[in-house]
Amino acid sequence: MNHAPETGDQAWERRTELPLFYASLLFLAAYAVSVLTYRAHPLWRDVGLVVVALTWACFIVDYLVRLYLSGTAPLRFVRVHWLDTLIVILPLLRPLRMVKVHNAIQARQKRPRQGLYARVMSYAGLSAGLMGFAGALGVYHFERRAPGATIHTFGDAVWWVCETLTTVGYGDMAPVTPMGRIIAAFLMAGGLALLGAVTGSFSSWMLHVFRRGDEEEPTGT
Repeated sequence: MNHAPETGDQAWERRTELPLFYASLLFLAAYAVSVLTYRAHPLWRDVGLVVVALTWACFIVDYLVRLYLSGTAPLRFVRVHWLDTLIVILPLLRPLRMVKVHNAIQARQKRPRQGLYARVMSYAGLSAGLMGFAGALGVYHFERRAPGATIHTFGDAVWWVCETLTTVGYGDMAPVTPMGRIIAAFLMAGGLALLGAVTGSFSSWMLHVFRRGDEEEPTGT
């Protein structure tokens, strides 16, 4: 079966997916340094902010190159690649691209493709971990000195993120700043999506196992 020829923007995306994933990890580490060391020597915060700006610039350049190579109108490109547009605006959401990153790693290492259930579990686990860490950093950044805030430490932020992603929501902590609530909205939506994906995949896997067991069981005479 013949495959459609690879377009310029698709070839660019295939080549840059892994480097940009590593850049996103560097972005997250630098952002963590700038947030968690705000009471330490200003040099640490400044270095972290410089690295954040440089990696963010890489994401913007990548987006503009893909827009140029696609040959489509800018508004149409934004509509088709709305997730990429959102990630350029808020790089902390880059874990949402873990499906493509995971497939790129599998292809680069020439490993056999995992089954559907394993891929869903891997994607959900990696996404939840990276999204949770990024969300905790963002909420802590905006909430730590806000009047009336209930999230005062990074540990508080991590605990709140665990409550949010698992949809438990004890109500003991909640963001009070506009940016904190925006982050919370994304985490709630992401948590519901990941939980639904894992639950649905696990249920399908169990049904598959039981169905196969029934088919293999000898019928009575």
